[in-house]
Amino acid sequence: MDKTIVSLNEIEQKTVAALIKHGAEKWIAVEVAKAVRLAEATGNLICGLYYLESYCLQLLSGRVNGKAIPKVYEPKSGSVLVDAKNGFAQAAFCKGLPSACRAATENGISIFGVSHAHTCTSLGYFTKQIAESGFIGIGFTNASSVVAPPGGKKPVLGTNPIAMSVPKKGGGVLFQFDQSTSAVALGKITKAKAAGEAIPLGWAVDSRGKPTTDPSEALKGSLVSTGGYKGWGFGLMVEVMAAALTGSVNSLDIKGLKDKEGPPHNLGQTYILVEPNIFTDNNFWDRIERVQVAIAEEENARLPGDNPVYNDPVKIDSGVWARVLELS
Repeated sequence: MDKTIVSLNEIEQKTVAALIKHGAEKWIAVEVAKAVRLAEATGNLICGLYYLESYCLQLLSGRVNGKAIPKVYEPKSGSVLVDAKNGFAQAAFCKGLPSACRAATENGISIFGVSHAHTCTSLGYFTKQIAESGFIGIGFTNASSVVAPPGGKKPVLGTNPIAMSVPKKGGGVLFQFDQSTSAVALGKITKAKAAGEAIPLGWAVDSRGKPTTDPSEALKGSLVSTGGYKGWGFGLMVEVMAAALTGSVNSLDIKGLKDKEGPPHNLGQTYILVEPNIFTDNNFWDRIERVQVAIAEEENARLPGDNPVYNDPVKIDSGVWARVLELS
């Protein structure tokens, strides 16, 4: 597969240009492009340029509102809700984060919801910003239904990821994780199909509920939860936090996230911001250091997201980059 070497600056610039060309306001395009840039820098390809074409086509079809002005509410002390107005989640989060941080500073903890939003793609992109602001960040979001309950074959939940980012003493991010509650992200199935590759057993079942290694059959069937019923429980928790709590849509009622046509995604996200020293003075850092030291003693172990590598420039599939240039 041919590759093209591209700088992160050019990726960001072309993403902004493509989104503006297809109907997004500049400030909104800039917020989305920041997320695309980070995804490509860290090799999170299914959350980067992989989504740009669908963003642009959905702007044209009206499935996402590129001119929506998010509305920030503070329903109760320590709570912040942003109505994305069927616009991009990145723009809504940007508008609400300062209020959520202020509420967490005043109360020691705050809950920050985003409602009626387009898919946020990488959930860890958002909890990372919370940690960079000095708070423990925990996030939840749902997606179109692709996961059947254990023993079932009809998709009920989305990949429904959970993310957590922990701040570093003195600033920055100490570690973070961002993981789906399904055995794998749906994008890995679609990429395998496009490449004509098989998928491992344990990722999905076919339409009869039987385990399959064929990505085409998997896409006709459903993904399975990571860890069986345990992952299913976490997926249900995410559905409560992301959909029910924010008044956004259930996974069951969302069309495919990359489909050009259809109603707006109408997705929700919920974030919890916690001041690290809410209960103690410096014991938080002491306890974290205890874990760090124990992990560091293991030759091949590390904290998730510790000392991430940001590549610049990056290698992009030449066909993907050609399409980016067309879009922009």
